[in-house]
Amino acid sequence: MATVLDAAGVLHFHPYAAAAAAAALVSAYMVWFWALARRLSGPRMWPLVGSLPSVVLNRARVHDWIVDNLRATGEAATYQTCILPLPFLARRQGLVTVTCNPRNLEHILRARFDNYPKGPMWQAAFHDLLGQGIFNSDGETWLLQRKTAALEFTTRTLRQAMARWANRIIKYRLWGILADHCDAAASVDLQDLLLRLTFDNICGLTFGKDPETLSPGLQENPFANAFDSATEATMQRFLFPSFLWRIKKALGVGSERNLRESLAIVDQYMTEAIAARKATPSDDLLSRFMKKRDGNGRAFPEDVLQWIALNFVLAGRDTSSVALSWFFWMLMQRRDVERRVVMEIASVLRETRGDDAGRWTEEPLDFDELDRLVYLKAALAETLRLYPSVPQDSKYVVADDVLPDGTVVPAGSAITYSIYSVGRMESIWGKDCADFRPERWLSADGARFEPAKDAYRFVAFNGGPRTCLGKDLAYLQMKSIASAVLLRHSVELVPGHKVEQKMSLTLFMKNGLRVHVKPRDLAGYVAAPPEEAPQQGAFVIPTTTAAAA
Repeated sequence: MATVLDAAGVLHFHPYAAAAAAAALVSAYMVWFWALARRLSGPRMWPLVGSLPSVVLNRARVHDWIVDNLRATGEAATYQTCILPLPFLARRQGLVTVTCNPRNLEHILRARFDNYPKGPMWQAAFHDLLGQGIFNSDGETWLLQRKTAALEFTTRTLRQAMARWANRIIKYRLWGILADHCDAAASVDLQDLLLRLTFDNICGLTFGKDPETLSPGLQENPFANAFDSATEATMQRFLFPSFLWRIKKALGVGSERNLRESLAIVDQYMTEAIAARKATPSDDLLSRFMKKRDGNGRAFPEDVLQWIALNFVLAGRDTSSVALSWFFWMLMQRRDVERRVVMEIASVLRETRGDDAGRWTEEPLDFDELDRLVYLKAALAETLRLYPSVPQDSKYVVADDVLPDGTVVPAGSAITYSIYSVGRMESIWGKDCADFRPERWLSADGARFEPAKDAYRFVAFNGGPRTCLGKDLAYLQMKSIASAVLLRHSVELVPGHKVEQKMSLTLFMKNGLRVHVKPRDLAGYVAAPPEEAPQQGAFVIPTTTAAAA
């Protein structure tokens, strides 16, 4: 017995009995934990902390670590792990299913879409920054914004506006900054330039106001800095249990204090932008949404307009700039691909602007010229296959379900689908899955871009009802910027610069992309037929991980 009664009638706790009870509880827990661990197919787990130590140990290469785990499962390309191995919680809130199986992705993103929303944890973490905007909402709130935005994103005028904003920034700012760095001793962080360019571009397209973060001297911008700080602080909420960031928010300390101060600057900037657009409407997205009505026939209030605008800024800035950073890094590994891209640009410009190379660089490529760059689009798609801007995403399970591969997913658990892993699985893309080969996206004659026949083998732009509305705009922006840089310059990685992935919601380069900028001589591309155009560098066997640079 754990207690004894003395002569005075006082009840005492027997130490040996307590130790025996504790040992029994520990033994029972270990038996239960052993049974749980045997049922799960993911990385090694430890009592009480589950697989979290493995995540921490592999945080510097977390996406490649997930690839390794998924490859170990063979054709299934799915595993389950537990981050909270406690009775009554382990099979619900503590369970995480990780997959890159295309059939599972189709099931989650399309077939059972309503059963896999973003969920309460995600929405709570992003609410202060994104509110109930399109990328942080579910149900009717999401559907209304989606339908409204879909009408705008399918218009040619919006694509023309994107090209106009991009070309203005390229012509009057980007080209000058690159020319200023055409010095053997100088280097520039290309990722930083691209982030600034896409930020200015998406701000102009979204609410008609160019913050001019890409300008000579590369000065700091209060709104851009506040937006970055708010995004970073929001992402930190995912690193710890939700109750911790809620306590920090209530106390106003640490990253939560930074978030509050940054959001005050963002709110002020957005208030001024909305007021300006109400006074002088234009063809930007904000002006377009001001003309729309909600489900009750009323105009969108200012806080909703701000959420909508910030959601588009977040989506349009980081994704394109990150993709372009990896694209240029891949071209530095594959000079043969770079040569073919420049040859294609030259071929189009010979037809539209004549044989005078001087005329080629007077203006950035226009909308119709960009539309003809098939091989460039293939190279961008191949970059996104290997280095998707959003490497993974998570969903909340509303009701018990069974995935097409037979994996049971209980209500209350989470599913992470690894977009990064999809492009690196032999079972999905074949034995050459690790090779950078744009030709896989072209028709047999090389004249047409051909998307993946199975849409869920390539989900860099998501899939199902949440497929990215800005997909065509993203390709347009990336082609515009890539062609503008490559037409005038080639870039070379600074010797010794280490390219690594940053642990973030988007696949940033941790140390940026420091390059030397060289002028490009187009004379050979004017005189020579495409197959004889000059090579811009030595062929380098493609690498499969960024850390190998």
